[in-house]
Amino acid sequence: MPEPRRTTVHQLLAQARSGLERVGPAELAELMAVAGSAEGGRLRVIDIRPRDDRERTGVIEGSEHIGQLVLEWRLDPDSGASEGTAADLDDHLVILCNQGYSSSLAAAQLQRLGFARATDLDGGIEGWIEHGLPVVPPHDNSGGSNG
Repeated sequence: MPEPRRTTVHQLLAQARSGLERVGPAELAELMAVAGSAEGGRLRVIDIRPRDDRERTGVIEGSEHIGQLVLEWRLDPDSGASEGTAADLDDHLVILCNQGYSSSLAAAQLQRLGFARATDLDGGIEGWIEHGLPVVPPHDNSGGSNG
């Protein structure tokens, strides 16, 4: 009996990224600066990192926290568990994590749910900081504290 075909995490990541138009730190900063004038859905920057990581490095001002474990449930308007955090399918969702790996997988999953403009921050918060872009202390008043 042949062994079941296995997909490695590297293959899974490559597959996820093949469908994303990832944004770099400078591009995200520009998008955030003009977000009020953007057409076709609002820009939402969603930080999926755990509280300890956000407290250690800070957060991007204007981002919201939704834990990775509940991300799909909080954004899908049909989940019944969005608790006021549901996204419109045409929103531009930029997901970020520490280095841009988990966020790629999360963004690809959101695309499968119908969020065609879901993507992630290339390099994560570490790339943002390396580009000299500002971070602020986290505020725990955004949607979803799990994860």
